[in-house]
Parts: sequence; C-alpha cells; structure tokens
Amino acid sequence: MSAPVSDADLQLAEQELHEGPSRRAGWTLAIVSIALFMVTLDNLVVGVALPSIRKDLGAGLESLEWTVNAYTLAYAVFLMPAAALGDRFGRRRMFLVGLMIFTAASLLAAIAPNIEALVAARAVQGFGAAVVTPLTLTLLAEAFPGEKRGLALGIWSGVSGLGVALGPVVGGAVIAGAGSWQWIFGINIPIGIALGALALWRLNESRGESRRLDLPGIALGGFGLFGLTYAVVRGEALGWTTPDILVPGLGGIALLVLFVFWEIRTPQPMLPMRFFRSRGFAATNIVSFAMFFGVFGSIFYISQFFQTAQGYSPLESGIRTLPWTAMPIFVAPIAGILSDRIGPRPLMALGLTLQAIAIAWLAEVSAPSAPYSDLLIPFILGGGGMALVFAPAANSVLASVRQRESGQASGATNAIREVGGVMGVSLLGVLFAANGSYETPQSYSDGVVAALPLGAAVLALGAVAALFVPGLKAMRAEADRHAADERAEVAAAALTSA
Repeated sequence: MSAPVSDADLQLAEQELHEGPSRRAGWTLAIVSIALFMVTLDNLVVGVALPSIRKDLGAGLESLEWTVNAYTLAYAVFLMPAAALGDRFGRRRMFLVGLMIFTAASLLAAIAPNIEALVAARAVQGFGAAVVTPLTLTLLAEAFPGEKRGLALGIWSGVSGLGVALGPVVGGAVIAGAGSWQWIFGINIPIGIALGALALWRLNESRGESRRLDLPGIALGGFGLFGLTYAVVRGEALGWTTPDILVPGLGGIALLVLFVFWEIRTPQPMLPMRFFRSRGFAATNIVSFAMFFGVFGSIFYISQFFQTAQGYSPLESGIRTLPWTAMPIFVAPIAGILSDRIGPRPLMALGLTLQAIAIAWLAEVSAPSAPYSDLLIPFILGGGGMALVFAPAANSVLASVRQRESGQASGATNAIREVGGVMGVSLLGVLFAANGSYETPQSYSDGVVAALPLGAAVLALGAVAALFVPGLKAMRAEADRHAADERAEVAAAALTSA
C-alpha cells in the first residue's frame, strides 16, 4: 500500500509540468532575496533616523536603544519557533503570514504617536521578520542543490547587502524628501503587499521533518532568550545587581539550561542538540554571534556619528556610510562562489579579521573634527569583511545538517546571531553611557571611542573561532553523509509503506 499523496505534492507535480526546476529556483531566489532585503532595510534604515526620532518624540538614549532592541529582541526570541511553525504548517504559508505581520506593523510604526507606541510596533515588526527570515534560507536550500547553492547564497547575501547599503541612504533621502521620519516605515507597505502576492503565486509549499510542535521547547527557549536578553538590555538602566535584572537574567539562563536538557530527551525536538556535535555548525554559530555583536553594536553608534558629532543631515550621513554598507553588494556574490571552491573557513576568518581591524581603526580616528578621508578605508575594510562572512556562514550551516532539517538549523543560527546583535548594542551602550552622551559633539565622540574597542575585541575572537570550521573536503564529506542518510531513510520508508 503506497503512502497518500498530499495537496502540496500534487501542486509540486503540476508545477513541474509547466515550468522547469531552474525557472522555479529563479523565482524562489528572487522572492526570498527581496523579502530578506525588506527586513534588512528596515532594520538599518532606523539608524539614520534615530536623531530625528530623539528630537521629535523627546526620546533619551535608553528609548532609542529600545527602538532597535525591541525589534532585535522579538526577532531573536521567535526565530526558532517560527522555523518550527514553518515545518509544521507549511513554509510558504508561514512565510506569507510573516510578511503580512511585518507589513501591518510597519503601518503601526509609521503612525506611532509616541516613543512607547513606536517601540511596540517595532517589536511586532521583529516578530514578523523572525517568521520570514529563516524561511528565506530554507526555501532557498530546497530550490537549489548543494553544488549550486554557493552562488545562490551569494546572490541572496548580496541582495541582503543591498538592504544594508541602502538603509542609511534611503532613510536619509526619505527624511529629507518627506520631512518626516515616519515615512521610513511606510515604504515597506507596498513592497510587502506585492511580495506577498508574488509568493502566493510562485512559491512551492513544503514542510519539514518535524511535524509536531515542540511546545515545551518553544516555551523554554523563548522565555529563556527573553529573560537573558532583557537583563542585558536593561542592566545599565536598572542596575546589574538589582532584583529587576538578576531575576530575569538568572531565570533566563536557568530556562535555557532546561531547554537544552529537554531538547536532548524529547523525541521530536525544535532544535536537535546533535547539531552542535558538528564542528562546522558549532563554530559557524560562534562566528555569527561574534560578528553581529561586534558589527551591529558598532553600527548603532557609527550610523549616528555624522549627524550627532559632525552636524550632517540624515541624507548626507547615509551617503557617507555607503563605502561600508555597499561593499556586500559587490563582494557577497563572489564570496558565495568562492565558498564552494575553497570552503567557508578562510573567507570567514579573513572577514572577521578585516572587521576587527576596521572597528579598532574607527575607534582611533573618530572625532568631531575628523576628516572623512580618515574614515574611508576602515569603512571599506569593514564592509568587505561583512560580505565575506554572510554566504559562507550560511553554506557551512546548511552543509552541517540534513536538507530536511535546514529550517531548524536556520532558525537556530539566526536566533544566535540576533542575540549577539542585541548584546552588542546593549553592552557597547554601557561603555558609551559611562564615557559619553548626546549633549555635545565631543561627548558623543568620547562615548563612541570608548565603546568600539569592545566590538573589535569580540570580532577578533570570532576570527579565531572561524579557524575551527572544517575545511572544504571535510564539509563536503559531512554533506554527503547527510545526503546518504536521507536516501536510506526514504528507501526504508518506501519499503515499510509498500
């Protein structure tokens, strides 16, 4: 007796008859890349608007941090559950749900009457982005075979880099043209609606290996991440030794420990702990954490430097960051191709090293009177270093797990790196607040100079971690083992159902 044919299988078979695999893969690449572009653009576009938001809504440093951290905190907490929901209810379906949530939250952010409403809307945006992001990687992994995946991931990373590049410029241009920071969120609405319609038309439905929701795992992991990151975000404001910080911080750590034990024992875990037995998976996630800690913690302050310390307009500030943010557009596709030929390890090690040098360099030269030429070379080094990591890291993670487990792996690695971003913004903020302020250009520069060395140090540690990523031959051998295991499981299932 044969296994029943699902609606998704019938849909896939019908599309096979009308369009070839390469065409479907091309549509998938375009749709998921644009979705990632939108999410990335919205995260970065806020940076250049922070001074305008501060003046318009009367927000202080802590509130400004929350406009960033509310997004990234919700993003980090819900990434793994979102990937599990995609496996259970369908990846295309949940991708569309995430897009609609993100688009609706963008509207709420655009009409927010005060900083509290803006922070709340940003948190909802983060939830929507958390649903979308891991599914972009999962859908892409399904559409492209392993030998062609590097190029696809390079293009995917390059489009994401375009969002990074255009974020400050678009933000500055919108504020200058419309005269209001609110419009930076409004640009997501038509893009989200159009992309949702296109995804409904062109994406195939698929599901993951685990169809049962790991509700205890979702609760333990979600509340654990929230408690830990909340303590880091609020520690400076409330006091690191106060009950308001110790209770959620230690409670979050305890819940994450319980999460690990639960995932080891449950038969269908949300995040199989055996993933971390893979040296490639474990080392790559350390690299991703370090990069997001160092780079996004630093970008939070550097994106405001030209306005607050040097008096430029938002548009002028966005243009001046282009040598940094535009580099991934050009370098990421090349890095994706090279990761298939020489392996991710040398690219990631070089990328983290360049970023560490760039951030340390910026700490030395950032001053209200600093000429732009002093910042240009570290901007180029930092942007090129970022581009060398994105696609190789994704390739390394996907090669470390079975294809059917790509959703779980993607959710985990995205959650880990976003926690790194939250902690980077918060802990660099501790050093900034202790040494500087927004009161004068010099006080802002003093805070930046004090904060950036921490980002550079964490990036340097990430470069060391990258050396533990397996080489190309070992990575390919691991991927071949996973593919053979999957073929054996399919054959065994076919014999059982016959």
